[in-house]
Amino acid sequence: MTDMEEKFPRALWVRLIIYIAVGHVFAAFIYLLFEVGAK
Repeated sequence: MTDMEEKFPRALWVRLIIYIAVGHVFAAFIYLLFEVGAK
């Protein structure tokens, strides 16, 4: 368990979660643009 924590520090997990959250928001925004543009 200690070895895993050394390989993946808390800062890396936080950064990963932020990247995923921003990526989903960005993808949703693009999807919304296409949905509005199609109509």
